[in-house]
Amino acid sequence: MYNSQNNSHGYSNSQTNGNHGVRNDPSNRSAYQQNIEQQLASQDSKKTSYRRTLDHGNNMGRWYISKSLGLSKRQQRIGKVRPESSYLIDFLPSLAYSSFMNLNRRNNGNNMAVMDIETKFVHLSSNKVKHTINTVKWTPEGRRLIVASHSGEFTLWNGMTFNFETIMQAHESPILALQYSHNDEWLLSGDQSGTIKYWQPNFNNVNNLTGHSSGIRDIAFSPNDSKFLTCADDSTIKIWNFNNGKEERTLTGHHWEVKSADWHPDLGLIVSGSKDNLVKLWDPRASTCITTLHGFKHTVNKTRFQPAGTARLLASVSRDRSCRVFDLRTMKDMLVLRDHETDLSCVAWNPVQASLLTTAAYNGSMNHYLLDSYIPDSNPSIPKRNTSTFTTAPTMDSVHKIPFAHEKAIHALEYHPMGHILCSAGTDKTARFWCRARPNDPMQYKDPIYTDDKQGAWYYAVNNSVNAVMEDPSTASATSGSTAATSALDSLAHEDKRERSATPIVTIPGLHIPGLSSNYSNESPGNGSTPKNGTIPGLRGHY
Repeated sequence: MYNSQNNSHGYSNSQTNGNHGVRNDPSNRSAYQQNIEQQLASQDSKKTSYRRTLDHGNNMGRWYISKSLGLSKRQQRIGKVRPESSYLIDFLPSLAYSSFMNLNRRNNGNNMAVMDIETKFVHLSSNKVKHTINTVKWTPEGRRLIVASHSGEFTLWNGMTFNFETIMQAHESPILALQYSHNDEWLLSGDQSGTIKYWQPNFNNVNNLTGHSSGIRDIAFSPNDSKFLTCADDSTIKIWNFNNGKEERTLTGHHWEVKSADWHPDLGLIVSGSKDNLVKLWDPRASTCITTLHGFKHTVNKTRFQPAGTARLLASVSRDRSCRVFDLRTMKDMLVLRDHETDLSCVAWNPVQASLLTTAAYNGSMNHYLLDSYIPDSNPSIPKRNTSTFTTAPTMDSVHKIPFAHEKAIHALEYHPMGHILCSAGTDKTARFWCRARPNDPMQYKDPIYTDDKQGAWYYAVNNSVNAVMEDPSTASATSGSTAATSALDSLAHEDKRERSATPIVTIPGLHIPGLSSNYSNESPGNGSTPKNGTIPGLRGHY
């Protein structure tokens, strides 16, 4: 053992001596120094990587650790997250604020969907060769966003950093519809020529169908993925067998183009909206229309079943500037939302928060609604719930508005599977990402999407900045302006300062009291004492 230790020490010494000799060589020393300089230069040239506002890694990990330790048996109480940036650590993921996603509903009965409203503009993504975007779709795991353009191309964007990943020519004509199967193994796309294509998760095209004679507007899977439906501008809805690609039945009853259709995730029920102002509910087994809703006065652009909660609500938007929320249990309109200034183009339900609904319009605006914030008894002009019949359906205002979300019409709204990101796209040929704002963000409602101050590449600073809590430039300019004004006044009043006493004037950050000087004291004026350091005893001047 002693010999082995000696051998090891001898080896170590020889290795040390060899390295020492290499370092003493002037040529090696210069090469080593040059290598260090190159590494430092490469580090300086790299762009700084910032953490995005929607990075869910930290709060998701914190929530799961708390659940595993038994610290989050009850839902986070209202007021836990306060408007101060240090409370960001208490900002939990969307799943933590959903009442129906938690197993113990008795202790998680509060619906805190107000914590999940996507109000912050995060990023703008657009191709070099820009085309109108008709539909977008998140991949099932939420890592990427698929953007289908009018040129027939698929563009993939990263779902976290939003950088470009790849582009491929998927169709020869504009792509109008995209839909993933419930088992996340297949993607269907439909184009303006009526062609349907099957795609695997690696975007390998395995099958092509000629489904309609005109553009396919929407695609939806059955609950068990054995069938899927397509609706098109030829005023028909077709149900297909997914395995062999054969048409099983055709639903006829609309008298104009069918703009949208959806298959209920749990029930054997199909809904369709058409240019003939009608919304129809269908039985897919019998190919018959169950009921027809006649509430709209213009084209029905989009209709969607509620994916979360009780899944018994249906939202439809129309070009008559209204969104109707239909209750499948009572077969009546539960709410009619008339909060937009122009025609509505699309609607989307939050996949986690059952009461959160988002609508978009042709003028580029977006509205968020919390359906359970409506209290009928608080408004005497609205009939009470115990009334046997309603003359008009009740209405409510949006909980949040984004007036200038896009420059032109919005054609697509798609929530991330986790519910914390919203993507919108449309005629302005861009895809835009939205998320929850951080606590105490002074620029939350002062972005160009709220002020319409869009000059040049206005989004460039947002795409390449910290994109978190940034300083308000108006406050900074006001501070610099006040500094310049103070220096100007000081120069003009130079002679007056000569006549004043040598005692300095009290300056308290955040507090401006005219005529206040350091002569103020609790003691008698005759003793000549002044507060220490020019401050007022017992008063905190700066928070």
